[in-house]
Amino acid sequence: MKFDTAPAPHSISSNTVRRMMFLVLAALVPAIVTHCMWFGSGLAINIVIAIASAIVCEAIVLRLRNKPLPVFLFDGSAVLTAVLLAFALPPLTPWWITASGSAFAILVAKHLYGGLGYNVFNPAMAGYAALLVSFPVLTTRWSLPAGLTPIDLSFTQTLGVIFSGSLPNDLQWDALSGATPLASVRAGLILRSTMDEIHAQNIFGSMSGIGWEWVAFATLIGGVALLFLRVIRWQIPVAMLGSIFLCASLMAALDPGKYSGPLFHLFSGATMLGAFFIATDPVSAATSNRGRLIYGAAIGVLTYAIRAWGGYPDGVAFAVLLMNAAVPLIDRYTVPRIYGHRD
Repeated sequence: MKFDTAPAPHSISSNTVRRMMFLVLAALVPAIVTHCMWFGSGLAINIVIAIASAIVCEAIVLRLRNKPLPVFLFDGSAVLTAVLLAFALPPLTPWWITASGSAFAILVAKHLYGGLGYNVFNPAMAGYAALLVSFPVLTTRWSLPAGLTPIDLSFTQTLGVIFSGSLPNDLQWDALSGATPLASVRAGLILRSTMDEIHAQNIFGSMSGIGWEWVAFATLIGGVALLFLRVIRWQIPVAMLGSIFLCASLMAALDPGKYSGPLFHLFSGATMLGAFFIATDPVSAATSNRGRLIYGAAIGVLTYAIRAWGGYPDGVAFAVLLMNAAVPLIDRYTVPRIYGHRD
């Protein structure tokens, strides 16, 4: 007798790769809009450049590997990688740096390991780390927020700066760019200033830097939306943010004149972006619930350690990459026991 019922499994999930990627992209929209309001249209231009480079590189590799272009090219993974990379770069980064970083992320960090689902390291953070090591000056020349610059560059002027490298109206880079809040704290401590003296500078707001704190808050809103939509699990962001909060609270209590408080670290740099959009990458992150807690907490501790005692003002990218390498070990000892198994 012929049965019309299909073989197991009978439950088909609606969480396709394309749906998840574009939900994450949609959750980034508030942060993108807020960033452009405070720091100009450079991020939007960099996103377009990074996406174009990523799509071209993805198409070339897929063709060389004889993979179907419509299936893999438009699943959203390359676009998300490009957007996250653009977020990590200063708004006025030269176009060729953004394009080369996006190409590195796709060609080396993603497809060198076999493509989506096989990459060991987060592609966006691998691309950013490669650029940061290769071009340390150009990738740390951050724009000042609106209100702290002599003029606000128009879209056309911003486009000209990114593609030509020259500023309009005889402006100097010192007038448009400056240290980030994290970099300002590091520089102030080197000069033996107290934390109160450092935070008295005009770039600091109520919790972090002016503009930066609002971008972080918008990123938090998008991250919470992903949690409610069950696109990401709560363990990694909660563990990462919790460990940063505990480390910052402890060190600020021990020496408040030398260490910033927890709110400053939570709303500075790439903390929120890392917790909700980078560390939660399902491919390069730990897989079990207990493993995710360990993975997220370790990223938070490493991020704070790099910020406080390392060589870079922000440590999210390097912390994520270091823990990506540790994921096989974490998964080895945190995989849940199979039902019915006896030691």
